Amino acid sequence: MKIRRGDSVIVVTGADAGDTPRRVLSVVAGGKKLTVENVNRALKHVKRGHPKSPQGGRLEIEMPIDASNVKYYCEACSKGTRIGYRYTADGSKERFCKSCDASLGTISPANAKYQKQ
Repeated sequence: MKIRRGDSVIVVTGADAGDTPRRVLSVVAGGKKLTVENVNRALKHVKRGHPKSPQGGRLEIEMPIDASNVKYYCEACSKGTRIGYRYTADGSKERFCKSCDASLGTISPANAKYQKQ
């Protein structure tokens, strides 16, 4: 999956869709589902003595959504966009924005096999 924990995303479909960028809290199910901050909130009823709610009651938690319902938010072009992979001149692999061609950071270190001459 091209979206990682800590990235900013825009929710495209669903009840929480909008243009405000939100942070990815976790990536689950092999990258097919994402838990996004303040999206798809559900109530969980807990008994007294639960670590997060000692008095018991209802907890509001974020549930995972499908990764196809979000787009990566690029700070350079200030909109939701797709992400691609490419090799740099020194042979390291990086993510990049497909709209503005900005680099989003390296994924793997330099490899002599992929160096450009």
